Amino acid sequence: MSFNTSSRQLPNTDEESPEARPVPEPPAEPAPGDGETTVEATSRDREAAPEATSGEPEAPAAATPGVARTPVEATPGDTETPVETTSRDTKTPLDATSGGTEAAPEAAPETTPGDAEAPAPASDTSEAPDEAAPGATPVPAATPARGRLRWRGWREKYPVAARTLAWTTTGLAAALVLFALLMPSKIDDFRPAEFVRIPVEAIFGAAVLIVLPRKPRIAVAALAGLSLGALTVLNFLDIGFNEYLGRGFNVVLDWTLFSDAQAYLQDTMGKKGALGIVVVVVLIVLAVLCLMTLSVVRLGNLLARHTETATRTTLVMAIVWVTCAALGVQFTGVPIASEHTTLVVQDRAERVRNTIRDEAAFAKIAKKDAFANTPPDQLLTGLRGKDMMITFIESYGRSAIEDPVMAPGVDATLTAENEKLTKAGFAAKSGWLTSATYGGSSWLGHSTFLSGLWINNQQRYRTVTAGSHLTLPGAFKKTGAWDTVGVMPGVQKAWPEQKFYDIDKLYDSRDLGYKGPKFSWSTMPDQYALTAFERLVHGKKHDKPLMSTIILTSSHQPWAPIPKTVPQDQVGDGSIYDAIQKAGKKPADIITDSTKSRQEYGKSIQYSVTSLIDYLVKYGNKDTVLVFLGDHQPIARVSGNNASRDVPVSIVAKDPKVLDKIADWGWTDGLQPQHDAPVWKMSAFRDRFLTVYGSTPRP
Repeated sequence: MSFNTSSRQLPNTDEESPEARPVPEPPAEPAPGDGETTVEATSRDREAAPEATSGEPEAPAAATPGVARTPVEATPGDTETPVETTSRDTKTPLDATSGGTEAAPEAAPETTPGDAEAPAPASDTSEAPDEAAPGATPVPAATPARGRLRWRGWREKYPVAARTLAWTTTGLAAALVLFALLMPSKIDDFRPAEFVRIPVEAIFGAAVLIVLPRKPRIAVAALAGLSLGALTVLNFLDIGFNEYLGRGFNVVLDWTLFSDAQAYLQDTMGKKGALGIVVVVVLIVLAVLCLMTLSVVRLGNLLARHTETATRTTLVMAIVWVTCAALGVQFTGVPIASEHTTLVVQDRAERVRNTIRDEAAFAKIAKKDAFANTPPDQLLTGLRGKDMMITFIESYGRSAIEDPVMAPGVDATLTAENEKLTKAGFAAKSGWLTSATYGGSSWLGHSTFLSGLWINNQQRYRTVTAGSHLTLPGAFKKTGAWDTVGVMPGVQKAWPEQKFYDIDKLYDSRDLGYKGPKFSWSTMPDQYALTAFERLVHGKKHDKPLMSTIILTSSHQPWAPIPKTVPQDQVGDGSIYDAIQKAGKKPADIITDSTKSRQEYGKSIQYSVTSLIDYLVKYGNKDTVLVFLGDHQPIARVSGNNASRDVPVSIVAKDPKVLDKIADWGWTDGLQPQHDAPVWKMSAFRDRFLTVYGSTPRP
């Protein structure tokens, strides 16, 4: 039987010392009793074979000429020397495997009887391939292994700094996870007490990670971290939506609003500024997802390394949480036992279910219409021959009239404009409507007012505009007694909703002949839009009265710069506004300052109201009837976090019979509604208006 140990260069795993083991003789001259020894050695070799490492093939190349000559120079009395040398030579690379498999080339020539168990230093290991014997094929070190060796070397050289860095990283990971679990969805709720609570989700997650084996633990931790990161991003969206739109982010419907947000950023900050913000936001989202995932995985590994301590700590925290929950323990009014994340997830799931259910329910509601089958000759009989104008003033809300910062200027303007109307022979009555939207999404307010349906989300808007529900412009058109036109300077591309609203002729931003500058999002000043309406439409002769729907945009956020009124005969093509736009404030000057934003918002409302009343006084006549209102309140940063959704609405006319018909509505005389004037849902206006002015319901 041949002796295979020297050909494989495997380590001897027997615990006996080399001197105590029998030394086999060469196969040609077996000594008595040697056969058993050979079999035992071979058996040990086979048992050790599975433990061979990738460093084994390097052993032959590692031997220097001196080592190779050792068996030849040995004397008969030194027969144990080759075996001992071979054992040490093959054992050295295995002992150094933790530091790298290339340790053998340098360690082999210097092997002494006392060095057999000593692993090669990490620094020597990294340089070993450069010292290979001449003619040997170099084996490059693996890059990850080299990186790990350098990291180990740094830790050994700077142990205090390494420990500090490790614990700091772990602390930051824990802080990030706790922040995500306790993060409020409204900016006003950010207070220290919110972050000293005990999240039950952390306790449950720790218990799960402790009991899992390594691979499942890492997979579960990564999935949990990614989910928590996504939830954190949604919470930030909630904060933004609550700040601007007064509601949380709808994960089903609100993704389409990002294109509008990008357009708004481009109009406000330019293309480069908008692109920069988008890039930063994308990077932040990716960073949150990655960091949250890595944090949970790191904490999971920490729990696994200290299972006993982690188990005791988790058990104690669970007992504390249950006790605090049972006793209702609070800190500055905030419960210590928290299940915030669980409730947030449940709330989002409920909103998704409600959104899906609402789609089917609203489709049925939209098909019902009290005036759908009313004959044309029974519609709007009380307004025949009147020149109608329905005008929306962007973001004109109750706060403009009642907020202490904005009200003084706006109220003074309303008083002054009301005096202009009185001198011109007009009268007005005003009340309040509760808008279906807040802070933005103006088209929801427009569609709610004109259709008589509560359109408070994009899904409902798509549903109603895809149907044939009767709108106010549509009712006027159905009679055959009015031509319907739309003046919408905020529309900058094709607008398919024109068909739904039954507007015969639409004048958007491309049709009004404006050659001046934009004022942030607003494509043109309100004064110019109204002047263009007079030049292109109202000032021309018509066979029928007009039913005009006009949307003014100068009071759209960010309220900088704001146009100024110019002499009517100087409006021209709008070029006169160049100097006004350049001299105005920049959005960056006010966008981060709530007080300045309120002040400029109030000025923009004053400008829009003044432009509209000046037009009416100059171009209105005894048959003109104006209905104007706000589409929604301004953003929460301006209107306040607890502001209502109410907007003012006014009806202005010279013919006293027009206002006499709404005498029992309880509205306030003039342009400024009293604080306690009636408040209706905006969707209720259409039916009330149609009914009071001679329309007969026919469902």
